[in-house]
Amino acid sequence: MREKFKNIKVDKWLLAILALAAILYGWGTWDAGNANSFYTSAITSMLQSWSNFWYGAFDPAGFITVDKPPVALWFMAISAKIFGLHGWSIVLPSVLAGIGSVYLLYRLIAPKFGAFAGRLAALFMTLTPIVVADSRTNNMDAILVFTLLLAIYFLQKAVNQNKFWQVLIAFGLIGVGFNIKMLQAFMILPAMVVYYWLSVKKPFKRKLGWFIGGVASLAIFTLAYPVAVDSVSKDRRPYIGSSQTNSLLELAFGYNGTERLLGQSTGTGGAFAGMNSTTKKSQQKNTKGQMPSGQKNSKRTKNGQQNMTPPTGKTAKATGQAGGNRSRQNMPTGKNGQKARNNIQAKGTKKVGKTNNMTPPTGTRGNKKGSMSMGGGNNAFAIGTAGPLRLLQQDLGSQIGWFIPLSLIGMLIGLLGYRDRKKKWYYLTSEQKEVVLWAGWLVPVAGFFSVAGFFHPYYTIMLAPTIAALSAIRLAYLKQQQEQAKDGKMHRWVGSLWAICLLATTGVQAYYAWSYYPTASVALLAVGAALAVWWVIDNRPVRHRIAVSLITLVAMASWWAATPTIAHESAAIPSAGPSLLTSQGSQDLGGEVNTSILKYVTKHQGNAKYLFTTSDSNSASGYIIKSKKAVMALGGYNGTDPTMTLNQFKKLVKSGQVKYFLSSGDKGGSGQIGKIITWIKKHGTKVKLSGTQTNSTSSTQSFGGGMGGNNSSTLYDLSNIYSK
Repeated sequence: MREKFKNIKVDKWLLAILALAAILYGWGTWDAGNANSFYTSAITSMLQSWSNFWYGAFDPAGFITVDKPPVALWFMAISAKIFGLHGWSIVLPSVLAGIGSVYLLYRLIAPKFGAFAGRLAALFMTLTPIVVADSRTNNMDAILVFTLLLAIYFLQKAVNQNKFWQVLIAFGLIGVGFNIKMLQAFMILPAMVVYYWLSVKKPFKRKLGWFIGGVASLAIFTLAYPVAVDSVSKDRRPYIGSSQTNSLLELAFGYNGTERLLGQSTGTGGAFAGMNSTTKKSQQKNTKGQMPSGQKNSKRTKNGQQNMTPPTGKTAKATGQAGGNRSRQNMPTGKNGQKARNNIQAKGTKKVGKTNNMTPPTGTRGNKKGSMSMGGGNNAFAIGTAGPLRLLQQDLGSQIGWFIPLSLIGMLIGLLGYRDRKKKWYYLTSEQKEVVLWAGWLVPVAGFFSVAGFFHPYYTIMLAPTIAALSAIRLAYLKQQQEQAKDGKMHRWVGSLWAICLLATTGVQAYYAWSYYPTASVALLAVGAALAVWWVIDNRPVRHRIAVSLITLVAMASWWAATPTIAHESAAIPSAGPSLLTSQGSQDLGGEVNTSILKYVTKHQGNAKYLFTTSDSNSASGYIIKSKKAVMALGGYNGTDPTMTLNQFKKLVKSGQVKYFLSSGDKGGSGQIGKIITWIKKHGTKVKLSGTQTNSTSSTQSFGGGMGGNNSSTLYDLSNIYSK
C-alpha cells in the first residue's frame, strides 16, 4: 500500500491553484448574511419538513416554490442541517463546487495537452471574476457548472476507456443539471453529442446503441423529477413559482426557457420597477453609464456603473446600510444578531423618495437595437447591447471577457496546430477532437448570450470553463513550439502569435479597467506592447519570457477577481469589480425586516396560518428567515404569478388563515394578484404602528417591493372585513 502511494505524483502547482481558489471563493463568507435571501428563505423552509425539502418550497407553509428546481438547494439545505443555518453554511456548497470545477478542468485538459496546459486552465478558471463572485453565493450557477464539467469528465472517460456506463452517467448528469437550472444545462449538449460521435471508437451499431442509451439516461434524469411533481394534485403541493400554469415543465420551457432568449413576456409589471415601461427613455442605451430618463436619484461610479444610492445623495451608512455589501444581513442565528440597519428600521425611517433602480426586460430585447444595458456588471440587468461584440462590452466583459481574445485564438490554433499533416485534412487527431469539444461549448453559449433578451450578467459563468480551456490550449501549444526550437531559434510565426494575443488581451483588459484605473490601464498596454515587440523581433527561446507574458495577461484580471473576496461579498446578484470596494456594492433583492411590523404581526397572529401575506417573494423572504414562520408571497418572485383567484383569497381571509397583508408599494391593477391587492386596499384597515412610518422608507432599506420596486410599506388588517 505504501509503495502504491509513493508512486502518486502530486502536482504542487495545482495544489497552489486550488488553495488560491479556496481563498478567493471562501474567504469572508462568514459575512455572507442572507446572501440571496430568496433562496435562503427556501432553505429555511426546507429544513422544516420533508415536503418543503422535496419541492423546494419558498415558505414554511409550502404555499409556493422558488423559480427553479430544488436540486442545488438540496445541497445547501443539507449543509445548513449539518452546520446550522448561517451565511457561510448556505454558500459552502457553492464554494466547494467552485473549487471542484477548477480541479475538474485540470483533469480534463492535462491528459491530452500536458500538465502546463492543465495548470493554466485551472488558473484562468480560478481568476475569472464572475467565477469568484458566483462561487461565493447561494445561487445555483457554480453548482451547475461543476455538474456540467463532471458530465464532460465522464464522457471523456467513456471515450478513453470504452465504458458504456460512463456514457450513461455523462448524459444523466446533464439531466441532473436540468433540475438545477433547467434548459441552461442543455446548452452544452451539442458539444457532447459531436464529441461523442467523433471520439467513441466502436462499430456504428454499437455506437448508436450506446448513444440511444445516453439519450435515454438524459431523458430519465431530466423528466423524472418534473413529471413526478406535475403529476401530484395541485391542491396537495406548492404552486410552482414563476410558472403561469402551476407546472414545472411549463416553467422550464417558458419563463426559464424561451423567454430567456426572446425576452420576458410573463410575470411583468409586478415587483420590478419599470418592468412594464415601454418608453424609449426608460429603455435607451446606457452602456456609457448615463442614467435613463427619470433616474435622477441614482449615482454613477467611475466606470459608469449605475449604483443604487439613496435618493438624497447621502451615503449608505447614513441610512443604516452596512458598509458596501448590501447583502450582508446577519442570519437570525448569527452571533451578532441583526445588523444596525434593522435597529434603525425599528425606530422608523424618513421619507426620502424613490429611485428607479433596476429595470428588467419588458418582453422585447430592450430598445430596437437590443440594448438592455443599465451600466455595469453590478446591475441585475446590465447585459449590454445585443450583437456579436456584446460579451466584450463593459457590462458583460468586465465579468467574463478578460480572456476571450486568448480563447478565440486558442480555438483556431488548436484546430490547425494539432492536425496530422500526413493525413487528409478532414482527419482529426485526438487533440483536435478535444478542441472541438470546447469550441462546441463556446460557440453556442456565446451565441446565446450575444442575442438573448432576458438574463443576469452572472449567468455568463457558463462560458468560464471553455474560455479557460481554450486559452490554456493556445498558450501550451506556443510554449511547446518554443521548446522545440531548432538551432536556438523559434519559427517567426510563434512570436507573432504571442504578440497578437498580448496586444488583443491587454487591450481588452485595459478597456475594462480604464474608467477606474487609467494610469494602470496605460501601463498594462505599454507592457503588453513591449512584450509583443520583444516576441516579434527576438525569435530566441528566451527563458522566463513566457512567465512574464503570463503575469501580464492575468495581473489586472486577478485584481478584478479578488474584489468580491476583499469586500466579503456574497450578493444576490453576484458581480466583481472595484465598485464593491466602495459604499456602492451589489444590490440586495429584498431580505430586509421592519422589526416593528414583525413584532406586531407575531403578537397578533393568533391562530392564523400565515404571519401575513405580501405580493412578492422578496418582500417576504427576510421575515421568513428571521421568524421561521410562514409568510404568503401571493404573486411569487415577480409578484404576478396567478396562484389563486380573488374568491379563493377571500375564503382564506374569512376562515382566519390570513389576517394581515403587507403592501410594499403595490398598485394593484390587472391579473388575479392585482385584483386581490385592489380588494385589500379597498376593504382592509391600515395599521398604525408606533415608532414606524408605514408609508415611507429609504430606497436602500427595502421592506419589500421586490427588485427595486416602490418601497412604501403599509400593513393592512384584514381580520375585521367579514365581521363588519
